[in-house]
Amino acid sequence: MRYKVRYLDPDGQERSKTFPDKQKARAEDFLRDVEADVRRGSYIDPDAGKVLFRDFAQNWLDGQTFEETSRQSTESRLNSMVLPYFGGKELGAIKPTDVRAWVRWMQSAKKESSYQSVCFTHVSAILTAAVDDKLISENPCLARSVTRPRPGERKVVPWTRATVKKVRLALPDRYKIIVPVGAGAGLRQGEVFGLGVDAIDRDAMVLNVVRQVREVRGRLVFALPKRARTRDVPLSAGLLRLLDDYLEQFPPVPVTLPWSEPDGKPVTVRLILTTDQAAPLDRRRFGDRVWHNACRKAGITNPTREDGMHALRHHYASVLLDAGESIKALSEYLGHKDPGFTLRTYTHLMPSSAERTRRAIDEEWGSGDDGPAASDGLQTA
Repeated sequence: MRYKVRYLDPDGQERSKTFPDKQKARAEDFLRDVEADVRRGSYIDPDAGKVLFRDFAQNWLDGQTFEETSRQSTESRLNSMVLPYFGGKELGAIKPTDVRAWVRWMQSAKKESSYQSVCFTHVSAILTAAVDDKLISENPCLARSVTRPRPGERKVVPWTRATVKKVRLALPDRYKIIVPVGAGAGLRQGEVFGLGVDAIDRDAMVLNVVRQVREVRGRLVFALPKRARTRDVPLSAGLLRLLDDYLEQFPPVPVTLPWSEPDGKPVTVRLILTTDQAAPLDRRRFGDRVWHNACRKAGITNPTREDGMHALRHHYASVLLDAGESIKALSEYLGHKDPGFTLRTYTHLMPSSAERTRRAIDEEWGSGDDGPAASDGLQTA
């Protein structure tokens, strides 16, 4: 090693790097570049990138302001698909080649494209944070040679009215009300489980969707709806009658759960839906023991994720769109973050405008060939 380049880092500490014989030009280029980086404030400590991906990823996760359920799912993806591949690597050693090989590894593992896409997003976010902390100079996920996994375009196929009715008939009496609430108000599963008698506003004829039941670190808790978006959903007279009939047969039960976190403040709600032991419904147990059995009895031989309670919510959306409801209103009733998401999800379910166009033109021009009606002052030849 013939040439030794000395320079001062932004903290005024002397650093050096050596180069072999016949590489004087390379050494001079290095000195020129590093001094320019120090002046621009873009200098990266050569030792900073020696932090293990596993350690930095944990610090990144600890610093996120996720909801607890999002934190759990993110941690699960990191543990299953990311850390086994990148965990033991130094941040500065991860190259675009490694990212491309990792994406191929996920493909070989037959993971769904949407799952690959979310995992890729996590890795890219972690490496971007490392760039921001000046541990590495570039995020290899953003290299032009890296192709980001794209989630597959899966069109929602709503259940038919017949399927909805069959599933309702197949459910035990205690749980039959789930179907009209889900298909008649568009509530998410956790929101159905967290629905209390206080949600029924008879004067305004709306359901106040203000809470859900969800699992946090193995324990059920009450929490705000997804993205903390409370909302009012129109309550039809028919659904209100069904709720009243149900509450007469199964009176509401006071249930106490912590709020938001397992150690949160206890909150008591008179829940509409509970088990026969007066306990709140658990998503996993209910799905395995009750919902999927009802689906099979209704003729759905191999229930998939698309046949979960969310299918009732899709049915609700399809009914409203078929009736001519606007995307904006539907988005508000479903509690979506913006109407654009609702449109992208359900645009293929919107009624065709072709027949409306034909009717409008016929009304304007009539059945003849002479043009618009004479009331506009035009004279026929």
